[in-house]
Amino acid sequence: MAQESSHSSSTTDVHRVVVIVDENSNPFELGCATEVFGLRRPEIGRDLYDFRLCSPEPRTLMRDGFFTLTGVGELDAADTADTLIVPNRPDIEVPRRAAVLDAVRRAHARGARLIGFCSGAFTLAEAGVLDGRRATAHWQWADSFRRRFPSVRLEADVLFVDDGDILTSAGSAAALDLGLHVVRRDHGAEVANSVSRRLVFAAHRDGGQRQFVERPMPDLADESLAPVLAWAQRRLDEPLTVSGLAARAAVSPATLHRRFQAQLGTTPLAWLTGERLALACRLIERGESRFEVVARRSGLGTAANLRTLMRRETGITPSAYRRRFGPEVH
Repeated sequence: MAQESSHSSSTTDVHRVVVIVDENSNPFELGCATEVFGLRRPEIGRDLYDFRLCSPEPRTLMRDGFFTLTGVGELDAADTADTLIVPNRPDIEVPRRAAVLDAVRRAHARGARLIGFCSGAFTLAEAGVLDGRRATAHWQWADSFRRRFPSVRLEADVLFVDDGDILTSAGSAAALDLGLHVVRRDHGAEVANSVSRRLVFAAHRDGGQRQFVERPMPDLADESLAPVLAWAQRRLDEPLTVSGLAARAAVSPATLHRRFQAQLGTTPLAWLTGERLALACRLIERGESRFEVVARRSGLGTAANLRTLMRRETGITPSAYRRRFGPEVH
């Protein structure tokens, strides 16, 4: 199977994402990377990334021999990456190729951002770039990871970990969560929402959510949170409370907490705060410059509260967010 390995934008400074595909790599995560970073975005009006694939061999046998990938760039393409996505081979006990590990180390040394999807954390750890750093991997490999790499601070019960210049995700589907998080970090909430709509995937599941969700059995339709979530999202500027959400769902606050933890892996208050912050980010991106108006329309109350929460959750102030993602930068 030949694969067209890149598309380039006419803009020379578009952020370049390079994926190393190694023998026995999982095609699902490769597909996730392609969907999030590789597709053209006519609905946005510009390409978000310059996307390329590379491999240490001309022919790369994918996981369990599903197919052979050919026609991609050579491994030295990794030396041009602004963001490098490392191989995610599920045969975690097999040592990675020395050439691949060297490429990862070189990228890290020159300041490239590194991403490991699922078992990609093993590649990063084997390269030595995760020592003393936070990371995650699929929960079923957590014990093996800790035994092999005790100097890495593994967080096994989260969807993804953003440790600045190194980001890792848990199970396969969490690759999409991390990918959208990166788009949000690079281009803002509005663009990330557009990408998620094209994917028909939830725009924002916080990285602190659990990898696996314990759902009550049987999974009764009348226990779904979807109706109350949709109701609350239309009223974020109103004084919503956990007790009010519980009343809307016709359950007790304790039952609502249990359902949020079971179905979303978070609390009602944390979900509500996250939705309000996402709305605040969209308002800023659309050009609202009065932060007291942003705070009021998003239900965050005051500009001071907006600043506190945005700095805590995004690491930057509303003013810095506006300079980075406001309409004048697009």
